[in-house]
Amino acid sequence: MTTKITRINPDELHPTPGYHHVTVVEAGRTAYLAGQCPLDPTGALVGPGDLDAQIDQVAANALAALTAIGARPEQVVRSVIYVVSAESPVLGSAWRRFGDSPIAAAFTTASTLLGVARLGFAGQLVEVDLTVALPG
Repeated sequence: MTTKITRINPDELHPTPGYHHVTVVEAGRTAYLAGQCPLDPTGALVGPGDLDAQIDQVAANALAALTAIGARPEQVVRSVIYVVSAESPVLGSAWRRFGDSPIAAAFTTASTLLGVARLGFAGQLVEVDLTVALPG
């Protein structure tokens, strides 16, 4: 069974850099992934001080979590990216890096990019929270 996902950008709203303002999911199952952090399989922080290295690890971890439930990035219906920065160029760079990652399709849906003061692990610069529509 296929889950129907419709993504919409109403004409009355501003253009986006790739995401959609609205995502509609027909009834089915939903998976909520815990925030994916830049930790390796041993729990060690990857790339202290290196946002790009941390984004790459977060993308790899998110892909592993999606694969574990038989899902693909195209099935993500909501994403939130948290970046430790108040600088627009840093936030934009993070958005672009995720857009070039193996989970890029996850960010074509309803997405939010947030600059934050701190995340859960010392030295952590980025985290991603994903919601996935699964087939019924």
